[in-house]
Parts: sequence; C-alpha cells; structure tokens
Amino acid sequence: MSVRIVVTGMGWVTPLGHDLEGVWGRMMRSECGMAPITRFDARTFPTTFAAEVRDYDVNAFVKHPEAHVTAGLNSKYALGAARQAWAQAGLDERPAPSLRRVGMYLGAGEGVIDTANYFAANVAGWDAASNRVGGAWFDAAQRMLDRAREVEQEPNMPLAHLAREFGIRGPSYNCLTACAASTQAIGEACSILRRGDADAMLAGGTHTMIHPLGITGFNRLTALSTFKGDPTKASRPFDIGRDGFVMGEGSGMVVLETLEHAMARGATPLAELIGYGSSADAFRITDIQPDGRGAAAAMTQALAQAGIDPHKRLDDGRPPIQYISAHGTGTKENDSIETIGVKRVFGELAPSIPMSSIKSMMGHLIAAAGAVEFITCVQSIRHGMLPPTINYANPDPELDLDYVPNTARAAKVDTCLSNSFGFGGQNDTVIVTRWRGA
Repeated sequence: MSVRIVVTGMGWVTPLGHDLEGVWGRMMRSECGMAPITRFDARTFPTTFAAEVRDYDVNAFVKHPEAHVTAGLNSKYALGAARQAWAQAGLDERPAPSLRRVGMYLGAGEGVIDTANYFAANVAGWDAASNRVGGAWFDAAQRMLDRAREVEQEPNMPLAHLAREFGIRGPSYNCLTACAASTQAIGEACSILRRGDADAMLAGGTHTMIHPLGITGFNRLTALSTFKGDPTKASRPFDIGRDGFVMGEGSGMVVLETLEHAMARGATPLAELIGYGSSADAFRITDIQPDGRGAAAAMTQALAQAGIDPHKRLDDGRPPIQYISAHGTGTKENDSIETIGVKRVFGELAPSIPMSSIKSMMGHLIAAAGAVEFITCVQSIRHGMLPPTINYANPDPELDLDYVPNTARAAKVDTCLSNSFGFGGQNDTVIVTRWRGA
C-alpha cells in the first residue's frame, strides 16, 4: 500500500487501571478487575458482579473541566483515554499543522440512562385502565428527568466532548456495531487516512453498560456469567466450564497518522497498522454463524490487505501471525466458533499461533473492547510478552489451540491480529506490526 499508517499514541481507562504501563503490568501478573457491582444494588439479579472502573477522576486528564461538567461516564472515560494517547503522540509539544486535518472515528456506546427517574416517571404515568403509559408520563418526566443527562445518553456525545477538549475539527464519525465497534472505528479511521481525507485520526471506543437495564438485557439473553463463587474466577474463556462473559466498562483510544505526517512533525511511531477486514454473518441477531464463515472472512480480508499468506511460515519458522487477540468472550458459542474460524483461516498453522482473551481479566468492555485489545497487541510487540487467558483450568477437548493459559508468556512478536465480533453479526479484524522504520 502506498500510504502507510502508524500508531503514535495510545491510552486506556479500564477496570485494571487508567495508565498504559500500570494496566499492562497488572495483565502480565494475571490480575483481575472483577468484583461485586457497586454502581447499583444488584443483589436480586442473576449476575451480581462486573468489572467496574474504579478510583477514576476525569478532571485529572482534562484541561477544560468546565466543558465536561455534564459528561456521562462514556464521555469521561473517553476523555481520559484520549488524553493519554494525545500526550504520548506528542500532539501538544509537536502539534499537527492543522487541526482541521485531524479527525475522529469512535465506536462509542450510549450513555447511562437516568434509571431511577426514568422508572419513576413510568410508574407515575401508568394508566391502569388502558394498561399502558399515558399522557401523565410527560408531566412526570418533565419534573424528574434532567435535560443534560438525557442529551448525554446519545452515542455521539463522546465525539463532542473530545472535539471540545482537543480542538479537533476534521472528519468526525461514530459507529455502534455492538462489540465490534471500536475495532471497526480503528479500521475505518485507517481507511480515511489512506484516502487522504485526514492526516491524523483519534480512534477507539468507549462504553459502559453497568446499569440495571444493561445487566438485565444481557441476563435475559443468557450471555452473562452467573458464576456463584469468587467473581475473579467468573470469566473463563475457552475453558469447558465457561458460562458467559463478565460485563466490563472503559475506553481505549489511539492516535493514527500517515507516516508522512508523523515524520514531518517528529513523532515516534509505536507500530504500523497494515490490515483491516470487515464482514457480516447474515445469520441471527444474537448467534454467530456456526461454521465461522463471517469471522474467517474478516480475518482473510485483513490478511490480504496486509499482504500476509496465512499458510506460509516466516523464514525463521514462526507462523506469519505471532499472536491473536481473541474476541474470547467466555460464552459457549463465541469461543467455539472463533476457534473454528481461526482454523479455517490458518489451517495446519493454527495450533502454533498463541491466542488469548484479556476479557478474562478485565471483562467485556462492549463497544470499547476492540480498541483496548488493539492496544494490547501493540504492547505485546513492544514488550515481547503475551497476555494470558486466566481461569483456564479445565480444557475443552473440542477447543485445541494455544490459549496462553493462566500465565503471561515471553515471545518474539512482530505481527498481531485482533478480532472483534458483535451482536447482529458484525465481524472486524485488524492487523498491526512492528515499526521497522521508514
């Protein structure tokens, strides 16, 4: 490809912490961010635990706190992650020539609903005679609901807060393709740069669904773990005893630039983004296509764009991809079908490619999951370490790949592939490789 795209900044706000190397260190020690839910009283829910972001103060990250007084949690997490990425990219010290040529592409989820007042308004407006919410609801809602909180529920609001904080005036997009959203955002941001519509892009995702409606919805879908023991043992990707994912929250952000732009302003590339693939299952809303065709299509497209033959070893004998960041939710269906998809793509080389799920440690960040996992890939390349899949105690005989069980592993890593699959059948894959110079 004639236009090369490099990563110059990264940042995240996660259940394991709010700084790049601190969170990485906790993953390398196989630590877990899951605990009983404190955001609301979940004692009567089938799932009573989650991976919450703790001890986070957005004012420690922003220069204009007055502009974000009404920000929802999704926007607050985005601001913290973006500030870290912006600073690492040196965009304050070595700014872009024009912020009109800096854009954003987010996979941002909706804000947190004002649950107590929303439910109270519904109760106040209930018309028993007609068995529905009637006109009295409007009067109750006007009294109880806060206008600013209602506005902050819109998925575009993180974009607005980021634009205000950093002065970004270039192309601005948001997608919400469920759990694939922020991987799609990174891939599409790369496409925008390659076609010349921007010189740099802030890309990633942010989301929280740790609220009564979010937990209720996934419980009703039977997608959440209902593990009754220690919450830190609940997320068990690829283990035969896996019973669903654990809800997480947070944000991951990266700064992507054309190589020409990064070099012109003296930035230091951290890695190079070389492949992106996207597909749809065309199957069911909540079920993955069972033979892994959709997942395989996204991986195959990304590998083709990167110019990588998935069946050919490197000259030193290593497989062409040295690490796969698995979607790895810990549901029966996802882990089985992702394994099938990887085998479809890599054939006999599949067992020699390590793949792991960091969701075992920090839960499922939903729309933000892919961006955080992309950052994990870059960190694996930079540090020569693979994050583990913790809680892998009882192998599933039908899942026979290398899932990096329980303990981080040293490895020579040059190229990583990251998968994200969303409810609705969206599949997205990105490939990142070591920066080797211009």
